[in-house]
Amino acid sequence: MRKAVSESRICISRALLKEYRDVPSALASQGKITMEQFNTLIACIAAVVATASMVRPRKKVKVCRDASDDMVLECCLAAKAEYLVTGDKDLLSLKDLPFPLKIVTPKDYFQQARQ
Repeated sequence: MRKAVSESRICISRALLKEYRDVPSALASQGKITMEQFNTLIACIAAVVATASMVRPRKKVKVCRDASDDMVLECCLAAKAEYLVTGDKDLLSLKDLPFPLKIVTPKDYFQQARQ
């Protein structure tokens, strides 16, 4: 697992940064997570973002059922990503994208990395 993580490049866009800031705050203000969970989540996000490469999407993508997921694909396209590792069911269900991208769960990604 360490090898898979160390050989991976994490990319992020401004839109994703905003999402990573807004969603935990909304969850906490709605009482869906405790302050302890909020602080843990923010610390995890900060650790990932600290190692991420910033990309600037230039092309719009409109293929997702949930239009807010399109920004994830725009980031992948800008980064020329080979993989998108996600647990999002809508993203995982996508087929026939207009650019090459393997969308996999974290479990599948680490299993493939072991091979």
